[in-house]
Amino acid sequence: MLDKIIKVIIPAFNEQNSIAKVVADIPRNWVTEIVVVNNNSQDSTAAVAREAGVTVLDEPRQGYGYACLRGIAHVTHQVEQPDIIVFLDADYADYPDELPEVVRPILTGHAELVIGSRALGQRETGSMTPQQRFGNWLATRLMAFFYKVEFTDLGPFRAVAFDALQRIDMQDKTYGWTVEMQLKAAKLGIRTTEVPVRYRRRRTGVSKVSGTLKGTVLAGYKILWTIFRYR
Repeated sequence: MLDKIIKVIIPAFNEQNSIAKVVADIPRNWVTEIVVVNNNSQDSTAAVAREAGVTVLDEPRQGYGYACLRGIAHVTHQVEQPDIIVFLDADYADYPDELPEVVRPILTGHAELVIGSRALGQRETGSMTPQQRFGNWLATRLMAFFYKVEFTDLGPFRAVAFDALQRIDMQDKTYGWTVEMQLKAAKLGIRTTEVPVRYRRRRTGVSKVSGTLKGTVLAGYKILWTIFRYR
């Protein structure tokens, strides 16, 4: 049994066909609570998550950042606050069973923020679109230039020490969430590292970002705007 309190936050928008698989693959002996934030889903995401036996919160304001902030508020106001927060997507493209590898650098004192890097890990063919790969490359190169920090990915599967997360003081409500966390950590001198993670193609639905032209354009704009804003 770990002596650290680890909680998982999963933002979920219309993921009724995958959320149960994500929850089932999380190593339960490693986590204290799994929080699924239902982000204005029009399907049965919330009901399926409740059946899986996890905490389900509702966040009607559309946006990845809104959902993550709702989850953070929930764990922050609990009597027993977490030591580590893990963020994980609800689409089952990540491998939740790799959670121990993602949190281990924090447990051993080597890092305060760990990014699960798809660029360093094994990617299933077709799991990332060309625009995703280019966007990751461009964003990480710009962060290296402006903030002197080396990342290979803006991957959603990540772990952060709770006290570091409080110092970062996340604000973004939509597409700039991941890059805001990483560049603010660099500015604050928070110790960061990456670990390779596997990544697979979506089996159901389409990506809310890379699966549509609108999502791709808006996400790209917001990520670049965020990088220059905090410079």
